[in-house]
Amino acid sequence: MRAALKPAPSSAASAPTLYSQSSGPPGLSKRARPRRVIAVGGGKGGIGKTLVSANLGIALAQAGMRVLLVDADLGGANLHTCLGVQPTATLSDFVRSNKVQIQDIIIPTGVPQLSLIAGAQDVLDAANLKYAQKQKLLRTLMAQPVDYLLLDLGAGTSFNTLDFFLVADHGVLVVLPEPTAVENAYRFVKAAFFRKLQQVEAQYGIEDLVESALTTREGALRTPHDFVTQVRQHDPAAGARLERDLQSFRIRLVVNQARTDADMNVGTAVVAAWKKFFGLEMDDLGAIRYDDEAWRAVRKRRPILLERPDSPASQGLQRIAGRILTLDGNVSGVSSTP
Repeated sequence: MRAALKPAPSSAASAPTLYSQSSGPPGLSKRARPRRVIAVGGGKGGIGKTLVSANLGIALAQAGMRVLLVDADLGGANLHTCLGVQPTATLSDFVRSNKVQIQDIIIPTGVPQLSLIAGAQDVLDAANLKYAQKQKLLRTLMAQPVDYLLLDLGAGTSFNTLDFFLVADHGVLVVLPEPTAVENAYRFVKAAFFRKLQQVEAQYGIEDLVESALTTREGALRTPHDFVTQVRQHDPAAGARLERDLQSFRIRLVVNQARTDADMNVGTAVVAAWKKFFGLEMDDLGAIRYDDEAWRAVRKRRPILLERPDSPASQGLQRIAGRILTLDGNVSGVSSTP
């Protein structure tokens, strides 16, 4: 069975808005921007974020979308390697020089409608990206006239990584079906949640509560649900507004390297646990089967979706892309053909 993505008919009614309602770093929320922003992150390294990013970008481009892939792994960029592309200019050049324009570092990938901005090569400088540099980069990326801006993020919970994740319409969290990976995923989402609170704390007058929640001393708030409850106790009206606003904080989960049928259902269990213990919604986009063809494709510097489009991993990636397109109203549906 091979999943085929059907582009939606071109019409103003079906096209997503060019403005995002999601909150992000100050000054970005009302700017013209790509129709949708996807950020792919995770709680640890080696879980397949780059594989997901590269092939998700290809699947969206094959569905008729204009896609710009950005390697925002500021500590270890390798998206260009996964795509088999050798960049001549990278994010380093744009961030360090006012003379370099964003168009100077956008390169073709060989896949129609899919372009790439390769990651910074100067690891230490990039990993410590200054606030002004980050704002410049985000503002410029948000101005690109594409259907999807897809950010491949680094592992962990640095502020830079979290800020890139939070600016997205779809924050895609990749996790392996292993206890340690799931635990790290929970930590990543909690860190992203409280980073989002830091961005809006002045608006609700909850600076002291946020500071208390971020401490490790005894009595500190443990979960997002605990935090909203405390805000309600402090100010019921502010707590109600905050709870409504936080509905936009909705993670899209992808399970990678699922070896068994039980592994394929890990996403459902994680979503249920997050709702039960943290009081927030999370969406299960699906699972990607473990597939020897995937690592063989990586060794060839070829995306699995191009190297073996009928493989189990490719089928899983196609289904995930189809679900994102359906969420955005960009396809009439995903059909499966024998």
